[in-house]
Amino acid sequence: MMASSYNAKEEDGHHSGASSGTGVSKNKKPDNTAFKQQRLPAWQPILTAGSVLPAFFVIGLIFIPIGIGLYVTSNNIKEFEIDYTGVSSDSPCYNCAKNFTWNTTEPCVCTVNFTLHQPFESNVFMYYGLSNFYQNHRRYVKSRDDRQLNGDLSALTDPSKECEPYRKSGDVSIAPCGAIANSLFNDTLVLYYVDSNNSISEIPLVKKGIAWWTDKHVKFRNPAGNSNLTLAFKDTAKPVNWAKPVYELDPSDPENNGFINEDFIVWMRTAALPTFRKLYRIIQKKSGATPTLPNGNYMLNITYNYPVLSFDGRKRMILSTISWMGGKNPFLGIAYITVGSICFFLGVVLLIIHHKYDNRNTSADIPS
Repeated sequence: MMASSYNAKEEDGHHSGASSGTGVSKNKKPDNTAFKQQRLPAWQPILTAGSVLPAFFVIGLIFIPIGIGLYVTSNNIKEFEIDYTGVSSDSPCYNCAKNFTWNTTEPCVCTVNFTLHQPFESNVFMYYGLSNFYQNHRRYVKSRDDRQLNGDLSALTDPSKECEPYRKSGDVSIAPCGAIANSLFNDTLVLYYVDSNNSISEIPLVKKGIAWWTDKHVKFRNPAGNSNLTLAFKDTAKPVNWAKPVYELDPSDPENNGFINEDFIVWMRTAALPTFRKLYRIIQKKSGATPTLPNGNYMLNITYNYPVLSFDGRKRMILSTISWMGGKNPFLGIAYITVGSICFFLGVVLLIIHHKYDNRNTSADIPS
């Protein structure tokens, strides 16, 4: 009895001391709220045949028609493609590809003849395509100076170190610097139409309006403070693989020269895949009912400046029309049809299983 009384008093004194020291007794019990006591109302879906089967059929019935529409729309886009790499000896560009040399004063010119068997209506877009060219390489993508491309004067004379080894030429800064700019596609493509009388006429190609508006007017700007680009870039050097400096990309049009040259801007937007195409020119629709490109014979005159055989690459010229969904790409339509078909098929299978086993005896006889 004495021991019990002593322990109780000692324990009582300990609690009272702790209480007096802090003023408030500690209580780790959560508040009596619906959130902390986990009494919030919850919804849990119950997957029954009545809810799952209609969902599968509805998805199938919606996706399949959409996929068919997208696929038909993509197939209605007319597209023509020719490879002018010059790999085989019977190619018109074989000698140009085989005997290519950098910075030659006499560029090689080759001509590829082809025939369009159906006319191209509305606007026609001319692309150049490259294969086995990895613009998505991490080091390649980083090799640029966006401040320099935006016209920053300090970055013009002191480019970012990300541009190495294409940052400086000797002691002079390169503009534009980096591996992306250094590898600029510079083949020249000219298209001619050959009529039934063998008369040759050049197809007018529009070189402006091929870049994104935000790139042309926001991301890329020439150095401010001097309207004369020759003076603005006087303390810089051209990229190593370029035949001419950036202020001579289009001397005939000040609105398309320097960093705001649209061919240059299109190239600087790197591609995500090793096989890609980039917009080169636009062939605008003619007035009246005349096709933009009538069926018949054509000549593609190529100034061969861009080597690709060293990395087993390929070069192509593509002529294409577009639709409301863009260029020719059947993948989206095929994806919708595939998903819709799978859902519809699963719906049928589950419906058969449900119909067959729904009336089974689920009661369990418990022996007494």
